[in-house]
Amino acid sequence: MLYHVGLWSAIADTSQENAFLESLDFIFSADGPLAENIPGYRMRTQQLEMAKAIESAIKADQQLVAEAGTGTGKTFAYLIPALLSGGKVIVSTGTKTLQDQLFNRDLPAVRDALKVPVTVAMLKGRANYVCHFHLDRAMKEGRFISREDANYVHKIQAFAEHSATGDKSELTDVPETATIWPSVTSTRDNCLGQECSFYKDCFVMEARKKALAADVVVVNHHLFFADVMLRDEGVTELLPSANTVIFDEAHQLPEIAGIFFGDDVSTSQLMELARDAHAEFITTAKDCLALPEATAALEKSVRDFRLIFAYEGARMPVQKALALNNFESAYAMMQEKLSALTEVLESQAERDPALESCWQRGLALQQKLNSWQKADNANLVRWVEVFTQSVQLHATPLSVAEGFGKQLNAQPRSWIFTSATLAVKSDFSHYLGQMGLGDAQTGYWNSPFDYGQQALLYVPQKMPEPSSSIYTASVAAAALPVIQASGGRAFVLCTSLRAMREIHALLKEAFESNGMEYPLLIQGDSSRSELLERFRKLGNAVLVGSQSFWEGVDVRGEALSAVIIDKLPFAPPDDPVLAARIDKMNSEGKNAFMEYQLPYAVITLKQGAGRLIRDETDRGVLMICDPRLITKHYGKRIWQSLPPFRRSRELADVEAFFVEQAEAI
Repeated sequence: MLYHVGLWSAIADTSQENAFLESLDFIFSADGPLAENIPGYRMRTQQLEMAKAIESAIKADQQLVAEAGTGTGKTFAYLIPALLSGGKVIVSTGTKTLQDQLFNRDLPAVRDALKVPVTVAMLKGRANYVCHFHLDRAMKEGRFISREDANYVHKIQAFAEHSATGDKSELTDVPETATIWPSVTSTRDNCLGQECSFYKDCFVMEARKKALAADVVVVNHHLFFADVMLRDEGVTELLPSANTVIFDEAHQLPEIAGIFFGDDVSTSQLMELARDAHAEFITTAKDCLALPEATAALEKSVRDFRLIFAYEGARMPVQKALALNNFESAYAMMQEKLSALTEVLESQAERDPALESCWQRGLALQQKLNSWQKADNANLVRWVEVFTQSVQLHATPLSVAEGFGKQLNAQPRSWIFTSATLAVKSDFSHYLGQMGLGDAQTGYWNSPFDYGQQALLYVPQKMPEPSSSIYTASVAAAALPVIQASGGRAFVLCTSLRAMREIHALLKEAFESNGMEYPLLIQGDSSRSELLERFRKLGNAVLVGSQSFWEGVDVRGEALSAVIIDKLPFAPPDDPVLAARIDKMNSEGKNAFMEYQLPYAVITLKQGAGRLIRDETDRGVLMICDPRLITKHYGKRIWQSLPPFRRSRELADVEAFFVEQAEAI
């Protein structure tokens, strides 16, 4: 406790401006509280420098954009000055998995090591918490998609009776992908709020109360922007009182912000309304025979609209969608049937709060469909995304800089943006422009890892151009000897689902032909966490994946010794939002390729490459199959943005690397 008292008295002494920075020197030192209390802690100069920069930004209410290479320890670098700042802090992470890790592991470890008297809370979107109202209704109705759901609902009921949080991630007996969850959780649309008979027991409201009272609140990017833009309760209530907002995995923000600064509507929202309205017919409005007729008619119109689109996975500009047979008539039919259901719901709304909620949702969805249809804004691009069962209608801003800038300047506070991938050759201009961070300070810290000794970058020779019809087969063929040299233990990261499936099939055939008995896994066979667990346990597996495995994946040790990337991850040129951004930038006299497409590819590639070396003792080969890394003028700019790997184009060097690795074990 002597350390704790001395530290806080130094911070309180405003006459000693450097006292806090000097205390950070001690905290991060080899003899400090982190080394004393956290197993495996190592003093890193980069980490200390980053912490000092963040502390300065917090004190001055500044914006700081900070890139820290893998292994820097950026989590501690921002947590420690945040916890010692004395103000209210919001920390936003890229995923719910990272959110759980931060709240359950990193925050308690730092707080206990420093012995600081701060309270912490975690807040997720309402769909992550069991809803007593919807759980009760599901139990009463007894209508489940499968036998598994009928079994799961009893486990969820028992969990809800004893859980302090209602957070579904704590109920490991029910898979996160189980189809029962939408029936026992709420959405912003179908929450009854204070009209709910279970309001005083609501897990969501309890989580929000704790968040309002806490010194440090952990959220995720989707929740942050959903609440800020939709003016839902939660983060919107927290933001005015926050002195500091920290975004970890900040490279994800431009895309996520674009979703929430836009105006989207999905046919799944119409189907959910029909489902909920029909449930109210069963429980509270059995005499209203017009209600089931109206819900059935809406469901049919939604299914008919989906059938206009030939296949899932399509992303098309509105002009292409409008050219499809029956698009406009089917869209009008959906609007007509939604309007009819909304009229029926209005006639029943006074009977029950849930019916009134359905009526209000119907009105809101009518407005959304009309708004999307008539959207006419130079900064918005309308486009359509097709899924197996639904169609998403997007109106996405070409730039989020103006919208996000309003949040930045609403009131004085510090904003910290950090990630391992924000810059191109230590140049942050692309990211700053995307986010409207014209006044931000920047900081760049290299990884402490010795990439020259630990890793090799291999670009194979004689590869065809990526546009070639034989390119995917050439990738599989070039990858095979590398996989053999590494003894499996490889990720094969693909830039598209189609390439992923083709390469998986080719490797499977090659493994069988060559007697290579490495377990071959593919994204989609099970959840990402389950696949990673199998990959780690097997020790010699090859995992073929796409976007899900390019970031947020941490496999340390020998189980992952090779990362093979099929091609440079340029965004698909037929992506409707990208195409509109390119047209806009080129019309303004800018070079869209150099200013937007290339930086995007570099940042994405850095994420994929970052899967390889996760620890000081890791060793491995990064194989990038794309010849453009060598043949194009921009290739040098790309590989110079990667960590300083040893580089080779000779397969013999790869084989020698793994021989050396085996001998060193």
